[in-house]
Amino acid sequence: MTTIEHAETDGQIAATFAVMQQLRPHLEQRRYVPMIRSLMASDGLRVLALADEGAVRAVAAYRVMNMLYCGRLLYIDDLVSDGQSRSRGHGAQLISALRRIGRELGCSEIQLISRTTREQAHRFYFREGFEIECFHFRTKLEV
Repeated sequence: MTTIEHAETDGQIAATFAVMQQLRPHLEQRRYVPMIRSLMASDGLRVLALADEGAVRAVAAYRVMNMLYCGRLLYIDDLVSDGQSRSRGHGAQLISALRRIGRELGCSEIQLISRTTREQAHRFYFREGFEIECFHFRTKLEV
């Protein structure tokens, strides 16, 4: 049985770590729940988890924000399916749930960024109706 639910308790958040770490290998398990909790409090981050047969198979971290150029939008920070269970529709199910959530929250669009090297992810996003609209520029700041 497949379920899609927001990870809200520390236990639910912790259960998403192994899948999230596949996308973000720098994350440390002991710091993961406090980091997610901090982002939830400061930035309104939400974590959506797809579980199949009782195990988390895909995770999306997202937030809702308002921008001058497009109004209210749902921004996907992270979207990852477990490498052991890819191509089973889990990512598409999360995108579908995020579309529903975005509409319910009055968002005009969904946005995300994806590294240029992630060609397999790009093919998935194109299949899901996403388009490349702009370049994303960044520069490192010396601290």
